[in-house]
Amino acid sequence: MSVVWSGSELLKRRLLEGDPRASLELFEYYRSRLRRMVRLRLDHRLQGRLDPSDVLQEACVDVVRRAPQYASNPTMPPYLWLRFLTGQRLLALHRKHLGAKMRDAGQEIPLHSGLPPASSASLAADVLGSTSTPSHAAIRLERQIFLQEALNLMPPLDREILTLRHFEELSNNETAHLLGIQKAAASNRYMRALKRLKEILATHPEVFKE
Repeated sequence: MSVVWSGSELLKRRLLEGDPRASLELFEYYRSRLRRMVRLRLDHRLQGRLDPSDVLQEACVDVVRRAPQYASNPTMPPYLWLRFLTGQRLLALHRKHLGAKMRDAGQEIPLHSGLPPASSASLAADVLGSTSTPSHAAIRLERQIFLQEALNLMPPLDREILTLRHFEELSNNETAHLLGIQKAAASNRYMRALKRLKEILATHPEVFKE
């Protein structure tokens, strides 16, 4: 019986077989996910100076250049490899634009997964989305501030696991791989982090009442 490959699986297979175009096509396939990761982790001080598209453009060059090396020794799943190179490019751009200022902010130190952690502000903004009216904007601001404070009360590793699983939508296997822990440990940590965040939010239910 013949095997039917999905689009992404076929691209991954071609990448591992050394097809020179596969890395670019796979990067484009995952562009929206990679852009979301960059948007969450891009330092707020670079707003107006650096756009996620700028990061992706430079990361794409890195991906194509390093594809033969990856194909000869794939040490991680293809998407995590794309994410790793994109994250390294993001980190390099942080250092280029912020320089010594990076040492002044603890949140700029790469945490566990090797990338700048997502700020509580970007996570809260992602949860709430955009708004169009002045009255809704005021409510949104109140909720965003409360969410930021709730996220800041969480241990950094718990916030990182929430970012990976909930916001970046990585699988439990991918999260465990990135953090270097067992799959069961990653799953348990995610559930505990989610429970902790819900408990914090439950202390002020009036903030989210319509």
